Amino acid sequence: MNIQRDHLRRFFEQIKTLSFWQRIFRWGQIRKLSYEAYDEFQKLMMVLNAAEESRSASAVLNKENEHLSAAKDKLSNELDLLKQKIQQLERENAELSKENIVFKQSEKDRLIQYEKNVENLNSVKRDIQADRQKEMDDRQRQEIARLEAMKETWAQHEETVRNVIKDICERNTIEYVEEVPFKGKPDNTIKICDEFLIFDAKSPSSDDLKNFPLYIKQQTESVKKYVKQEGVHRHIFLVIPSNTVEAIKKFSYNMGDYNVYVVTLDVLEPLMLTLQRIEEYEFVNQLSPEERENICRIIGKFAHMTKRRVQIDHYFAKQFMEIITKCEIDLPQDVLEKVVEFEHSEKLNPPQEKRAKQISSKELEADAEKIQKEMEGKGVVFPTSLQRDMKSLPLYKGEEVESDH
Repeated sequence: MNIQRDHLRRFFEQIKTLSFWQRIFRWGQIRKLSYEAYDEFQKLMMVLNAAEESRSASAVLNKENEHLSAAKDKLSNELDLLKQKIQQLERENAELSKENIVFKQSEKDRLIQYEKNVENLNSVKRDIQADRQKEMDDRQRQEIARLEAMKETWAQHEETVRNVIKDICERNTIEYVEEVPFKGKPDNTIKICDEFLIFDAKSPSSDDLKNFPLYIKQQTESVKKYVKQEGVHRHIFLVIPSNTVEAIKKFSYNMGDYNVYVVTLDVLEPLMLTLQRIEEYEFVNQLSPEERENICRIIGKFAHMTKRRVQIDHYFAKQFMEIITKCEIDLPQDVLEKVVEFEHSEKLNPPQEKRAKQISSKELEADAEKIQKEMEGKGVVFPTSLQRDMKSLPLYKGEEVESDH
């Protein structure tokens, strides 16, 4: 009986040359071929059973049977190996699938997180830009308010000077002249010892102070028309707002026939009181040149000290405003809120000035000594030379200190 063994042979040939990828991707063909080879193997077994009656055929069949058995064992082993590899590949494929799912989920999470971070960053950027714009707007509003207040002060300066001078005259029995008997109409005129003293109010025309010194210089020349009049004192005073002092570099002008002094509201009362002392002399002609020089020196010192004090106050006011601005910008929000809370709880109560009460130099001296003792009690001791210099001040001895100018 002739049995075809092509399928069986091809099956073994393919098994021998089978690669890893062929085992994975061509396993269906191999399995089909194995079935066909197995059919041939069954037919061959039938032939071997039929040939047992023939010894010669039996020997051949036994030999082939041995080969087939060996091939079967080998194929069985290879099948076991293939099954193991397939299982391994299935496990690896399952793990790769899980990793792929995890990777896709992680990528999705990263994309969502990235979009959230971008949105947060844009939100912070918008907040910063809004805060910066608000800060700029606040500063602009503050500057506009400051300029408006400054302009309002300047616009009312002439009226303010008139009211202050009238109030000083009323409190110190100084004659305020409403209508002058000479040509011209100065802003304010007082009469001391039968002489007319002129106080003209001068303020800037705009918030640009660069041209204000030149304007003052021009005004020192324009007041010459008053000095030519009979009975007009040869000292003319130009009263400027206190917040323009920093723009002024020169405060006294010697114009030859007369002198012009630039003063502020703060100096008016001590200046007028000093001028009033001239009335203590029965006749002005009785004043010696030295006495006149002393009076001028006192007036000059009053003017210098007042202007210097105003200048220092303005300097520290700017420094304090810068510190306040830095606190609002640089301090953390929670710290700033705590600072504001403490600020609201603080209160300053400077000594109240009473109209009928004179400020006593002896009381000031006693207060100064009390403060000095308290400082010494706390371990703060001034050098001897500084104490000696302090004792030489008019506050202690009532002496006149000559001006540095």
